[in-house]
Amino acid sequence: MALSIRQMDIVNLAKASGRVEVDDLASRFDVSVQTIRRDLGELADQGLVDRVHGGAVLPSGVANLGYEARRLLHQEAKETVGRLCAARIPDNSSLILNIGTTTEAVARALLGHRNLTVVTNNMNVANIMIHNDSCEVIVAGGAVRRSDGGLVGDLTSELMTNFKVDFAVIGCSAMDADGDVLDYDLAEVRVSRTILRQARSRLLVTDLSKLGRSAPIKVVSLAELDAIVTEALLPDALRERCAGWETECVSA
Repeated sequence: MALSIRQMDIVNLAKASGRVEVDDLASRFDVSVQTIRRDLGELADQGLVDRVHGGAVLPSGVANLGYEARRLLHQEAKETVGRLCAARIPDNSSLILNIGTTTEAVARALLGHRNLTVVTNNMNVANIMIHNDSCEVIVAGGAVRRSDGGLVGDLTSELMTNFKVDFAVIGCSAMDADGDVLDYDLAEVRVSRTILRQARSRLLVTDLSKLGRSAPIKVVSLAELDAIVTEALLPDALRERCAGWETECVSA
């Protein structure tokens, strides 16, 4: 179910402060408390918040948000990241795109490119890229995750080892202040690590909301990547670390 503008604003407020209160939201949006309770109930049903007495909090960092919920959040930022990343990928090159709504934004931004070879374990990326008649699209096999069209597992990792590409483009679920890229699903993380090993240049694409989240499994450190692409500047401390690691920071 699509979110209303008010509901998207509520989620962003929750992300900014960690908690929202029914009475405060009713006053802010000039609606009844019953309307806000209904909004929070619908957001909780989609996994975007957890209901608590008097309001709601962000979900805990042990499970990811549902795919449709993630797709609706920070759409403008993701499209910006997609364009910035696509601008770094020349025609006549090869790349691997992994699972995630931000890598799907990269795929959309690549539709004007020519003569790409795109390998992916993301059925949504494949469905986007097949609309570019000049690109070869290769889908890595494996078990399809119905929740988001991702292909994960040992078979997917094994098939990825057959490729050596110019670029690996991965997304993430979270990133901490130390510069560690984090995710929730160990099977997905193993595939992402394999993807990174099979590329000459390794790029992370993420909007800055991921800095405000946590996840239990480390994918990689920014120190091991060639670039991180975001919609705006990273915090100063993290940018300084990236400079020391010779990891390029790309932003609008």
